[in-house]
Amino acid sequence: MKIEIYHLIEGARKAEGLTVIIDVFRAFSLECYLCAMGASQIRPVGTIKEAFAWRERDKDCILIGERHGRMCEGFDFGNSPSTVIPEKVRDKRIIHTTSAGTKGVINATGAEEIITGSLVNARAVAEYIKYKKPEKVSLVCMGKEGAERAKEDELCAEYIKSLIEDRKMADLDERVKSLRFKGGEHFFDPDNQEVFPEADFYKCIEYDKFDFVLKIRKDDQGFIVKKISPF
Repeated sequence: MKIEIYHLIEGARKAEGLTVIIDVFRAFSLECYLCAMGASQIRPVGTIKEAFAWRERDKDCILIGERHGRMCEGFDFGNSPSTVIPEKVRDKRIIHTTSAGTKGVINATGAEEIITGSLVNARAVAEYIKYKKPEKVSLVCMGKEGAERAKEDELCAEYIKSLIEDRKMADLDERVKSLRFKGGEHFFDPDNQEVFPEADFYKCIEYDKFDFVLKIRKDDQGFIVKKISPF
């Protein structure tokens, strides 16, 4: 099995084989929480315009997303796992757009299969890959808005790779905690808690919390997330 680590939007475009689009802060951590909250469907879209087009077709769908971290105007929730209200998303179709993660999905046109990745389901991602035994794996670190590398996504890719290769990452706990000062500082800015709540940081670094994988497939209406567990 050949494992390559790629970076940002450009990396998503290079990805081949079984591709993992990684966005720890916060897109794909959030999607795991949404599934755990009982959302009936998640559809990633690339633009705000596409999200509102879904609202025209389905008045009951929930719009979740951000640009530059801030909730899109007219949306129901921002890209924040700690502020989404479970009762509001349970049994609902979620339309999700972000500055990095969902754009990675859209740009991974050369992938044979796409799953999403975050620390909260990293071990499940690795186990799924070992189960599938693909010839090539692409781990794509989406970074900040798909344009600047982010330590949390790089760490997640390294951790997934170590699990696939049955190597113990001895300093994992230390490196995860260090994200507080190296990558996650914005969650502790008292003047920016409305956009980046401190609680989001802790929800996103709770590694191996979920035992399922989120697979991206496409139907006649666009991209759709499928929860896979067990495998």
